[in-house]
Amino acid sequence: MSATPVRDLVTQWKREQARLRQQVVEEDTEEWQRRPDFSGLERVGGVDLSFIKGDDVNACSQLVVLSYPDLEVLYEDSQMVALAAPYITGFLAFRECSFLLDALQRLERNQPELLPQVLFVDGNGVFHHREFGIACHLGVLSGLPCVGVAKNLLQVQGVQKGDEHQSQIAALQKGGDSFPLAAASGKVLGKALRSSDSSSKPVYVSVGHRISLDTAARLTHSSCRYRVPEPIRQADCFSREFLRIHFPSVNRAIK
Repeated sequence: MSATPVRDLVTQWKREQARLRQQVVEEDTEEWQRRPDFSGLERVGGVDLSFIKGDDVNACSQLVVLSYPDLEVLYEDSQMVALAAPYITGFLAFRECSFLLDALQRLERNQPELLPQVLFVDGNGVFHHREFGIACHLGVLSGLPCVGVAKNLLQVQGVQKGDEHQSQIAALQKGGDSFPLAAASGKVLGKALRSSDSSSKPVYVSVGHRISLDTAARLTHSSCRYRVPEPIRQADCFSREFLRIHFPSVNRAIK
């Protein structure tokens, strides 16, 4: 793709992000979100895409729904998709989001009683260059409460992976401990969370849609058996297994 069409695409996508950003709700909207034990929450979803090594076009789009608080799999949907949009940093949603929405729509048509009450997304929400990452995008378009959980720190708006950040991580003593990720402006965009006692490496939680940051961090902690929230971990496991079974002759799938 030539430079001019890419510039045009970026301009178009920025305009679309700005438009949809106005619809993001960064507050708790559900009764279960306001309860200390999340009583009333029964189904949590997770989404992910896994790729065949060496192939950045064909991928397995994955949706899982787990029971809460037991975190047992209730539903899974694996679908091979072909990504047409290019990968451009900061615009992941335009490459992947439509396939994740398709999976949610299939579930709503076929087994609406299993539709998740909240969705965990492997990526960022408000913690983003323009405060509108894939978790926000998917949340606004699906209408579901969404939480963005990233495994790696996005160095954006003045947030840096320097000595201070490393010392803050070292101060996280137990699962559930966190510290805010503040932009240069002072606005808190997310939290670095020690998600379990067994993992000292944090995850980065941010609001996607229809949930507050404190609730998103608390829910992420309660949904972890290991470092990564179980809905995202299971989505990753199912998609990789799907690729392993259906494409046994190719190298191991990678994200």
